[in-house]
Amino acid sequence: MAGETSIVAGMAGRYATALFELARENNQLDQVSGDLNKFKAMLEESTDLQRLVESPVFSAETQEQAIAALLKKADFGPITEKFFSVVTGNRRLDAITNIIRDFGKLLSDHRGEVTAEATSASELNEEQQTKLRAALKDIAGQDIELITKVDPAILGGLIVKIGSRQIDDSLRTKLNNMKTRMKEVG
Repeated sequence: MAGETSIVAGMAGRYATALFELARENNQLDQVSGDLNKFKAMLEESTDLQRLVESPVFSAETQEQAIAALLKKADFGPITEKFFSVVTGNRRLDAITNIIRDFGKLLSDHRGEVTAEATSASELNEEQQTKLRAALKDIAGQDIELITKVDPAILGGLIVKIGSRQIDDSLRTKLNNMKTRMKEVG
Protein backbone atom coordinates (compact mmCIF):
# COMPACT_ATOMS: atom_id res chain seq x y z
CA MET A 1 0.00 0.00 0.00
CA ALA A 2 2.92 2.37 0.60
CA GLY A 3 3.84 2.34 -3.08
CA GLU A 4 0.24 2.93 -4.06
CA THR A 5 0.03 6.25 -2.23
CA SER A 6 2.84 7.63 -4.38
CA ILE A 7 1.02 6.56 -7.54
CA VAL A 8 -2.35 8.17 -6.84
CA ALA A 9 -3.39 11.10 -4.70
CA GLY A 10 -6.38 13.24 -3.90
CA MET A 11 -10.04 12.39 -3.82
CA ALA A 12 -9.97 10.34 -7.04
CA GLY A 13 -6.98 8.40 -5.73
CA ARG A 14 -8.80 7.54 -2.50
CA TYR A 15 -11.82 6.20 -4.40
CA ALA A 16 -9.58 4.29 -6.83
CA THR A 17 -7.57 2.80 -3.96
CA ALA A 18 -10.73 1.70 -2.14
CA LEU A 19 -12.09 0.05 -5.29
CA PHE A 20 -8.74 -1.56 -6.05
CA GLU A 21 -8.46 -3.02 -2.54
CA LEU A 22 -12.04 -4.34 -2.66
CA ALA A 23 -11.53 -5.88 -6.10
CA ARG A 24 -8.23 -7.46 -5.03
CA GLU A 25 -9.73 -8.92 -1.83
CA ASN A 26 -12.51 -10.50 -3.91
CA ASN A 27 -10.20 -11.67 -6.74
CA GLN A 28 -12.13 -9.46 -9.16
CA LEU A 29 -9.36 -7.17 -10.48
CA ASP A 30 -9.82 -8.26 -14.10
CA GLN A 31 -13.63 -8.00 -13.90
CA VAL A 32 -13.58 -4.53 -12.35
CA SER A 33 -10.85 -3.32 -14.71
CA GLY A 34 -12.87 -4.55 -17.69
CA ASP A 35 -16.00 -2.84 -16.34
CA LEU A 36 -14.18 0.46 -15.86
CA ASN A 37 -12.67 0.32 -19.33
CA LYS A 38 -16.10 -0.44 -20.77
CA PHE A 39 -17.60 2.54 -18.92
CA LYS A 40 -14.77 4.79 -20.10
CA ALA A 41 -15.45 3.73 -23.71
CA MET A 42 -19.18 4.39 -23.28
CA LEU A 43 -18.39 7.79 -21.81
CA GLU A 44 -16.14 8.70 -24.74
CA GLU A 45 -18.82 7.68 -27.25
CA SER A 46 -21.86 9.36 -25.69
CA THR A 47 -22.25 13.09 -25.17
CA ASP A 48 -25.49 12.41 -23.26
CA LEU A 49 -23.63 10.20 -20.80
CA GLN A 50 -20.88 12.82 -20.48
CA ARG A 51 -23.51 15.43 -19.68
CA LEU A 52 -25.13 13.16 -17.08
CA VAL A 53 -21.77 12.48 -15.42
CA GLU A 54 -20.39 16.03 -15.48
CA SER A 55 -23.44 18.23 -14.95
CA PRO A 56 -24.32 19.29 -11.41
CA VAL A 57 -27.86 19.99 -12.62
CA PHE A 58 -28.86 16.33 -12.26
CA SER A 59 -29.72 15.18 -8.76
CA ALA A 60 -27.76 12.33 -7.17
CA GLU A 61 -30.92 10.23 -7.34
CA THR A 62 -31.39 10.86 -11.07
CA GLN A 63 -27.74 10.10 -11.76
CA GLU A 64 -27.82 6.97 -9.62
CA GLN A 65 -30.94 5.59 -11.32
CA ALA A 66 -29.60 6.29 -14.82
CA ILE A 67 -26.14 4.86 -14.10
CA ALA A 68 -27.58 1.80 -12.34
CA ALA A 69 -29.82 1.05 -15.33
CA LEU A 70 -26.92 1.53 -17.75
CA LEU A 71 -24.56 -0.72 -15.77
CA LYS A 72 -27.18 -3.45 -15.40
CA LYS A 73 -27.93 -3.38 -19.14
CA ALA A 74 -24.18 -3.50 -19.95
CA ASP A 75 -23.77 -6.49 -17.57
CA PHE A 76 -21.33 -4.93 -15.13
CA GLY A 77 -20.21 -6.91 -12.09
CA PRO A 78 -21.73 -6.36 -8.63
CA ILE A 79 -18.60 -4.73 -7.19
CA THR A 80 -18.54 -2.15 -9.97
CA GLU A 81 -22.27 -1.53 -9.69
CA LYS A 82 -22.01 -0.96 -5.93
CA PHE A 83 -18.97 1.28 -6.40
CA PHE A 84 -20.80 3.48 -8.91
CA SER A 85 -23.73 3.66 -6.51
CA VAL A 86 -21.45 4.95 -3.75
CA VAL A 87 -19.66 7.42 -6.05
CA THR A 88 -22.96 8.74 -7.38
CA GLY A 89 -24.54 8.95 -3.93
CA ASN A 90 -21.55 10.97 -2.72
CA ARG A 91 -21.89 13.36 -5.71
CA ARG A 92 -18.44 12.40 -7.04
CA LEU A 93 -19.51 11.04 -10.42
CA ASP A 94 -17.86 14.00 -12.13
CA ALA A 95 -14.48 12.59 -11.00
CA ILE A 96 -15.05 9.14 -12.53
CA THR A 97 -12.53 9.56 -15.37
CA ASN A 98 -9.81 10.43 -12.84
CA ILE A 99 -10.88 7.51 -10.64
CA ILE A 100 -10.67 5.15 -13.63
CA ARG A 101 -7.24 6.54 -14.54
CA ASP A 102 -5.96 6.09 -10.97
CA PHE A 103 -7.40 2.56 -10.76
CA GLY A 104 -5.48 1.75 -13.95
CA LYS A 105 -2.26 3.07 -12.38
CA LEU A 106 -2.79 0.93 -9.29
CA LEU A 107 -3.54 -2.14 -11.40
CA SER A 108 -0.48 -1.61 -13.61
CA ASP A 109 1.73 -1.22 -10.56
CA HIS A 110 0.23 -4.36 -9.02
CA ARG A 111 0.98 -6.30 -12.21
CA GLY A 112 4.47 -4.84 -12.55
CA GLU A 113 3.54 -2.97 -15.71
CA VAL A 114 4.35 0.51 -16.87
CA THR A 115 1.57 2.50 -18.47
CA ALA A 116 2.40 4.23 -21.73
CA GLU A 117 0.09 6.57 -23.58
CA ALA A 118 0.57 6.80 -27.34
CA THR A 119 -1.14 9.51 -29.37
CA SER A 120 -1.23 9.08 -33.14
CA ALA A 121 -2.90 10.88 -36.04
CA SER A 122 -4.87 7.74 -36.95
CA GLU A 123 -5.84 4.54 -35.15
CA LEU A 124 -2.96 2.10 -34.60
CA ASN A 125 -3.70 -1.45 -35.77
CA GLU A 126 -2.85 -4.50 -33.61
CA GLU A 127 0.48 -5.13 -35.34
CA GLN A 128 1.60 -1.53 -34.80
CA GLN A 129 0.51 -1.66 -31.15
CA THR A 130 2.41 -4.93 -30.62
CA LYS A 131 5.59 -3.48 -32.17
CA LEU A 132 5.25 -0.28 -30.12
CA ARG A 133 4.72 -2.29 -26.91
CA ALA A 134 7.85 -4.33 -27.64
CA ALA A 135 9.96 -1.23 -28.35
CA LEU A 136 8.71 0.48 -25.19
CA LYS A 137 9.34 -2.68 -23.14
CA ASP A 138 12.98 -2.58 -24.30
CA ILE A 139 13.22 1.05 -23.14
CA ALA A 140 11.34 0.68 -19.85
CA GLY A 141 12.51 -2.82 -18.96
CA GLN A 142 8.99 -3.76 -17.85
CA ASP A 143 5.77 -4.94 -19.42
CA ILE A 144 3.81 -2.10 -21.00
CA GLU A 145 0.12 -1.38 -20.71
CA LEU A 146 -0.50 0.68 -23.83
CA ILE A 147 -3.25 3.28 -23.95
CA THR A 148 -3.81 4.64 -27.44
CA LYS A 149 -5.42 7.93 -28.40
CA VAL A 150 -6.12 9.49 -31.76
CA ASP A 151 -5.48 13.19 -32.41
CA PRO A 152 -5.56 14.15 -36.11
CA ALA A 153 -4.04 17.53 -35.19
CA ILE A 154 -0.58 15.95 -34.79
CA LEU A 155 -0.68 15.21 -38.56
CA GLY A 156 1.53 12.11 -38.34
CA GLY A 157 4.05 10.31 -36.17
CA LEU A 158 3.58 9.59 -32.47
CA ILE A 159 3.62 11.25 -29.09
CA VAL A 160 4.43 8.69 -26.39
CA LYS A 161 4.25 9.35 -22.64
CA ILE A 162 5.76 6.94 -20.13
CA GLY A 163 5.48 8.26 -16.62
CA SER A 164 6.95 11.75 -16.63
CA ARG A 165 8.84 11.15 -19.90
CA GLN A 166 7.42 12.28 -23.22
CA ILE A 167 8.74 11.46 -26.66
CA ASP A 168 7.23 13.76 -29.29
CA ASP A 169 7.93 12.49 -32.78
CA SER A 170 4.84 14.08 -34.32
CA LEU A 171 4.88 15.74 -37.71
CA ARG A 172 3.28 18.85 -36.18
CA THR A 173 6.23 19.29 -33.78
CA LYS A 174 8.77 18.69 -36.54
CA LEU A 175 7.10 21.32 -38.74
CA ASN A 176 6.95 23.80 -35.86
CA ASN A 177 10.64 23.23 -35.12
CA MET A 178 11.50 23.73 -38.79
CA LYS A 179 9.43 26.94 -38.87
CA THR A 180 11.29 28.24 -35.80
CA ARG A 181 14.70 27.43 -37.30
CA MET A 182 13.76 29.16 -40.57
CA LYS A 183 12.76 32.30 -38.65
CA GLU A 184 16.15 32.29 -36.90
CA VAL A 185 18.02 32.06 -40.22
CA GLY A 186 16.08 34.72 -42.09
